[in-house]
Amino acid sequence: MAKTIVVTSGKGGVGKTTSTAAIGAGLAKRGHKTVVIDFDVGLRNLDLIMGCERRVVFDLINVIQGDAKLKQALVKDRRLDTLSVLPTSQTRDKDALTPEGVEKVLGELKEEFDYIICDSPAGIERGAHLAMYYADEAIVVTNPEVSSVRDSDRVLGLLNSKTWRAEKGDGDPVKAHLLLTRYDTDRVAKGEMMPIDDVLEILAIPLLGIIPESTTVLRASNVGMPVVMDEKSNAGRAYEDAVSRLIGEQIEMRIPPEERPSLLRRFLGRGA
Repeated sequence: MAKTIVVTSGKGGVGKTTSTAAIGAGLAKRGHKTVVIDFDVGLRNLDLIMGCERRVVFDLINVIQGDAKLKQALVKDRRLDTLSVLPTSQTRDKDALTPEGVEKVLGELKEEFDYIICDSPAGIERGAHLAMYYADEAIVVTNPEVSSVRDSDRVLGLLNSKTWRAEKGDGDPVKAHLLLTRYDTDRVAKGEMMPIDDVLEILAIPLLGIIPESTTVLRASNVGMPVVMDEKSNAGRAYEDAVSRLIGEQIEMRIPPEERPSLLRRFLGRGA
């Protein structure tokens, strides 16, 4: 059965779109038919990171408004035949997104794909709400900084109260995972970033992965390639591990050395 996953966070610039591309490509590499959808109406960056911006003819809004069929708007990845992109509009307003339109598009995609990954815009307004509303699971992308963690905590509140699963009330809630991005051990040691353990204590959701700060992320984005496809990238390998955990594989967490004692206590108990 198809699964809809939103990649979300209240704060901008934390790596949601980079993470959407990496996770989508990681799932596709494993043979899962995957589509990534850009919900950031008016900005549209997912197609750039996926390297397909010149091939976009129709978009999500065209499909919702009946100007194009879904198959006309989907852009197939040239490197992975199990991966597709559904871009959004650069010129329309976010009000062009409607709950009915989003539900219809997701329903059609579920007939063809195993995973639907929704790239949420920053903030908690209409686009972000509709990106998460029909989600089965959520990947909450957070930097180890106070403002980012605080905004992610607010997003968790919305996932628990303002989604279809929450409003239905008789099913499982949206399953949330934490993806800690742009982690820099030197800055943590200097007190400029929060230790992982502190982030986990505040947000209290399972840790999906720790993505280190890396120049390979920017380099991959600049050439239109999900960083998970760069086999030499530490960040790419961390995303690979996160994808493995997302689909239920037991993968050991790559814990930075100075964080290891406290995190091991959390994972294994006080006797570790």
